[in-house]
Amino acid sequence: MAEEKQDHVDRILAQWRRERPDLDVEPMGILGRLKRLGTHLGREVEAVLVQHGLSTSAFDVLATLRRSGNPYRLSPGELLEMTMVSSGTMTNRIDQLEKAGFVERILNPGDRRSVLIALTDKGFATVEEAVGAHVANQQQLTRNLTAEDKAEFDRLLKKFLSDFE
Repeated sequence: MAEEKQDHVDRILAQWRRERPDLDVEPMGILGRLKRLGTHLGREVEAVLVQHGLSTSAFDVLATLRRSGNPYRLSPGELLEMTMVSSGTMTNRIDQLEKAGFVERILNPGDRRSVLIALTDKGFATVEEAVGAHVANQQQLTRNLTAEDKAEFDRLLKKFLSDFE
């Protein structure tokens, strides 16, 4: 097996091992790489979404509505559950998306005291185009991983994430 090239995190770990050999810095390597990877991936995802006039937060709401299925509407509470943001943050996102013409507030036919957030035709068309580009970008970003690598990586990330969720 060929020796792997050292990365930025390896250099940081080597410095800590030299300066503090008493510390087990192995978790620092894992978490450092996850953080750096998140930063790189976030930039790449944002770049594709910006081409469709969307931020990642706007895309998150529109994609949640789209994947909910026809008639592509949810209560603000349902959106909160699915996107894991605060109520104030969600209200702000909905306000901005409504101003842009991507969503509309409609009376809830099941409870006229509440509203549902619904995709407009413009919102539907935008998210349809954006999600196709987003998935193609995800394929491109993971192109260097084999199918087996992807399955193992996903398994390990799921295991790690389960401790927090």
